Amino acid sequence: MCRKFIVINMKTYELTYIISSQITSEEAESTKKDVDSLIQSNEGVILRSEKLGAQPLAYSIKKQGSGYFNIETIQIDESKIKGISENLLKNDKILRSMVVVKKPSKVMKDRRSKRIMPVSDFPSNKKSPLEIMKKEDKKGDKVDTADLDKKLDELLKE
Repeated sequence: MCRKFIVINMKTYELTYIISSQITSEEAESTKKDVDSLIQSNEGVILRSEKLGAQPLAYSIKKQGSGYFNIETIQIDESKIKGISENLLKNDKILRSMVVVKKPSKVMKDRRSKRIMPVSDFPSNKKSPLEIMKKEDKKGDKVDTADLDKKLDELLKE
C-alpha cells in the first residue's frame, strides 16, 4: 500500500492588527479568538501571540485615537494568506491589519575596528612621549635609550 503525501510550502508571517477601542475588552478578546480560529481553519499554525492591550494611536484611524494591538507570528500556506487578510479587512471591529513575510535573520559577523586615541584625550599638562622624542631629535643630540626609558617611567608615574 503506497500513500502519497502532499508537501505544502508554509511560510512564516507576522500578522499585526488593531481592534477598535470602542468595544469592551471582553469583545476585543472574542475578536482575537475569532482571528485565531480563522487562521486555524485555514490550516495555519500560530507560533507566537502577543497581546499589547489598549494603546494610543499616533494618528486617528477611522476617527479613533486608540485601539487594542495584537501581534501574531503564524505559519500558513502562502495561497491562503490572501483570504485571511481579506477577511480581516471586512471585519468592522478591526481598524487596521498588516501581514508581513518573516524571513530568518542572518547572523552578522563582528567587524574588527581599530580605535585610534585622539590627541585631545591626552592630558594637557603632560606631554606625550612622541612630543618629547621630537623635541630631543630637533636639538641634534643623540638620545640614549636608558635615559629615554627613565623619562618615560617618570611621565607614567605622574
